[in-house]
Amino acid sequence: MKAFLKKEWMEWYRTGRLLILVLVFTLFGVMNPAVAKLTPWIMETLSESLAETGILTAAVSVDAMSSWAQFYKNFPVGLMIVILICSGSFTTEYQKGTLIPVVAKGLPRFKIVLAKWMMVLLVWTALHLLCFGITYAYNAYFWDNGIATHLCFAVVLAWLFGVWALTFLVFFSSIAQSSTQVLLGTGGMVLIAYLLNMFPKASVFLPIRLMDGMSVLLGVEMPKDYYASMAVTGGTVVLLVALSVVCFGRKRL
Repeated sequence: MKAFLKKEWMEWYRTGRLLILVLVFTLFGVMNPAVAKLTPWIMETLSESLAETGILTAAVSVDAMSSWAQFYKNFPVGLMIVILICSGSFTTEYQKGTLIPVVAKGLPRFKIVLAKWMMVLLVWTALHLLCFGITYAYNAYFWDNGIATHLCFAVVLAWLFGVWALTFLVFFSSIAQSSTQVLLGTGGMVLIAYLLNMFPKASVFLPIRLMDGMSVLLGVEMPKDYYASMAVTGGTVVLLVALSVVCFGRKRL
């Protein structure tokens, strides 16, 4: 297990995937407060040209909440990039046949699944914290993060949704043969969650609710309102990991 985790880490590092993701999430972390800070200047610059067309603009004031709103707007894009880059984690090894020697030498298959799942979650956690940390630091410098209620809890909600989506990616990787199938399966489950979220009675329990962190920051929702969706998300993750182990154990390499 330890050797395979080391192998996974070296693969992330040598292929440049880790560097790309670090740069992307660093950029998002800087963009969140930058867009909020530049919004008044942009609106002031455009006000004259808009006035000529009959559109009047009012003065725009921004604060830390404007930056956190941008954080949650960029969150789905960042998660999508992680999913795209991780979609070939299993399938590339199927195509190259690199898993056959380690399995033939006695490495249990469940350790392969757990190692890949743990590495994906480790990378996701580090990237999420990186983006959050940069945004938090700039917000504290320009404004005041104190106006955001339950900030850490809201960020954990977004992180947990990412864990849910990436666990689906690992599950579909254990049964699919190509990265395209993995992306279609993962994207399909997220889409189904979005569609089910249209029903108010079901939305309380859906993982997609975890992306509504701004409601917590604004004080519209309380942490207890998310406990049901957090429990369902955690249970789904455990179930998917178990199914991934079973399916990969029966898969022909």
